[in-house]
Amino acid sequence: MRLEYLIPGVAYLLGSIPFGYMLVKFTEGKDIRTLGSGNIGATNVFRQSRWAGLLTFLLDAGKGYLAVLLAAWMGGGPHWQAVAAVAAIVGHIFTVWLRFRGGKGVAAGCGAFLALSPQAVLTTFIFFVLILIATRYVSLASIGATALFPFWAYVFGEPLPVLVWGSFGALLIIGKHYQNIQRLISGTESKMKFGTRS
Repeated sequence: MRLEYLIPGVAYLLGSIPFGYMLVKFTEGKDIRTLGSGNIGATNVFRQSRWAGLLTFLLDAGKGYLAVLLAAWMGGGPHWQAVAAVAAIVGHIFTVWLRFRGGKGVAAGCGAFLALSPQAVLTTFIFFVLILIATRYVSLASIGATALFPFWAYVFGEPLPVLVWGSFGALLIIGKHYQNIQRLISGTESKMKFGTRS
């Protein structure tokens, strides 16, 4: 068996590690799925604990980044690396450890896309910050930045597999935000509060 064929499974399992759930469970003895929005991702964890939310983001982004690096280490070219990125996102959204109910894939996608096209991610991050400052809607900033990634990847000359799989990964993340989109339209979406809660 060629080593590349193992890349999707390895990336999926890596992406499936539910860091947000684990951090809150081990430090506070609580199930993050019963708090706030019920999501295991960095935003919901951040609403409960600033440091835990930031650490969750870094760990989730790190697993996405590592998935792409492992794909390259296993001999995969741009195609397999892009597949690994999407597999890590799928793992985060549908984690096998929590009955296939995970996060929304933003942080994992950020890390994975960063490994594929750092210029595109850094550019989209600027738009994320601008949208967040202007609206204080994390969901809207995440959706907007994610939607822009394939465009900027094209602008910066990334190969076709990165454009195709990057677009698929972006659609997965945006699709996972369907409830946020409904709340944004109805005007009931929660805004981020930038306090000093520990």
